[in-house]
Amino acid sequence: MKTPKGRSQHAASSAKATADQASSSNNSLHPANPHLAGYDMAALVLSYPALAALLVTTPRGDQSIDFADPIAVKTLNQALLAHHYQLPLWDLPEGYLCPPVPGRLDYLLYLADLLKNSHQGKAPKKSQLKLLDVGCGANLIYSLLAARHFGWQVLASDIDQGALQHGAKLLAQHQLGGRIELRQQASSLDIFDHLLNAGEYIDVTLCNPPFHSSAAEAAAGSLRKRENLGLASDAAELNFSGLSHELWCDGGELKFIQRMMQQSVAVGHQVYWFSSLVSKKEHLAPLQAMLKKLSVTGQQVVEMAQGNKQSRFIAWTFLTPAQQTLWRQHRW
Repeated sequence: MKTPKGRSQHAASSAKATADQASSSNNSLHPANPHLAGYDMAALVLSYPALAALLVTTPRGDQSIDFADPIAVKTLNQALLAHHYQLPLWDLPEGYLCPPVPGRLDYLLYLADLLKNSHQGKAPKKSQLKLLDVGCGANLIYSLLAARHFGWQVLASDIDQGALQHGAKLLAQHQLGGRIELRQQASSLDIFDHLLNAGEYIDVTLCNPPFHSSAAEAAAGSLRKRENLGLASDAAELNFSGLSHELWCDGGELKFIQRMMQQSVAVGHQVYWFSSLVSKKEHLAPLQAMLKKLSVTGQQVVEMAQGNKQSRFIAWTFLTPAQQTLWRQHRW
């Protein structure tokens, strides 16, 4: 359901995030992130030879890529997925968002910590654990990393049939159809409504919601990012790709997450932890206030940092302590 996946941000902003992660010591990533120490370009080239032609030498003499070049950024992601996660055939249709792999993995690593902390410090059995990827997009990045790095089961949803068709191709190519299920959400206004089946249980959900509130706002944001990267204005289409429903929705991020929270009430007994990325820190207060009104039994804000970029997610649950105990006993 591409709707939520929106705020994943454009290829160039993804490039900048990836560049931030490749710079300095990467010490802001999760301690368990395998990309913490940067990239071993020689090893990546061995796994994905196409990267070799795009390597450049930095003033310090290190091998890197031009992070303002969307082709180079995409190829680096392909190399990372091939080398670290046995996903050698990962690709994207033209116009869809290109996600930075290290930052996407960080969200999953912190969700794994959340689950472990909810289970008296023990990781739930990975074969039992099921993730709902709300707005999986054509890149299917969270679902693929959850399956490959963690061994989780995944339900991946999107409103975009084209994205799901490409996702099905990726699953077939990498023989992951038995671990990841794709499901189309029929309505752009629905997130959890009409998605989960009766008796279906999800241990944790994730979402990267649309960031902007309008096409004009998205365009203005793209211009600022191009200027920050020192790119010419005519680089927009190449460096800031992304379909409209990936980039914006009425009301932007805040209204989208509020709608998600409202819809989560109806399936609150079927999910242990709900979660969503929150790009703007000023959105936290109204979101926390809404959760209080919805009578959640627990909520947490988890801060993350990827290079120079600060991010966070908010998580909430409706399960009572007794229900949580039963959940752990029967599922984990």
